[in-house]
Amino acid sequence: MQVIYLVAITAEAASGAIMGMRRRMDVFGICVVGTVTALGGGSIRDMLLGHYPLGWVAHPEYLFFTVGAALSAAFLVRFMHRVRMAFLLLDALGLVAFAVIGCDIAAAAGVHPAIVVLMGMVTGICGGLLRDVLCNQVPLVLRRDLYASVALATGTLYVLLQRYGASHEHATAIALVAGFLFRLASIKWGLALPVFTTRRRLDD
Repeated sequence: MQVIYLVAITAEAASGAIMGMRRRMDVFGICVVGTVTALGGGSIRDMLLGHYPLGWVAHPEYLFFTVGAALSAAFLVRFMHRVRMAFLLLDALGLVAFAVIGCDIAAAAGVHPAIVVLMGMVTGICGGLLRDVLCNQVPLVLRRDLYASVALATGTLYVLLQRYGASHEHATAIALVAGFLFRLASIKWGLALPVFTTRRRLDD
């Protein structure tokens, strides 16, 4: 799980750096947004579960790691042509990886399975939510394509696989692949939840 965590914070730090560059932030801004994106979801989860000190406080090396990942992404993205696709792929990878990590940490705390899945979703989406708010962008989680639903589905699959006898390694691999493909499918085909509207303006 440590390897998956490092992959997740690298992917999310890179997605934050790309968003910061698109908003023409300086080096400090890129580092801040990348770090908040990578560590924000886990911090909120730990606060909700009462886990102290927070992960990055107990392991400050994660701060240096995320800053390095953000700076590396900022350097490399200058030579890429499809920046938006790179952002979406990195964000999708971070989303599902953090969903699985969040479920794993919540399960170790002995909470109800429903809370385990919910903590997986919180871990997956909150870093990106903070990133988008800092960059004055409508958060991905509030747009029409599936985002939080992907985190919920990934966490649910992960919990159910282990509940019905799958090993930890198999459940992790299946949930990561299925969640990642689900997110990519939602982007490619514009999958979305129903939108409820009213015929009259809400301020009438």
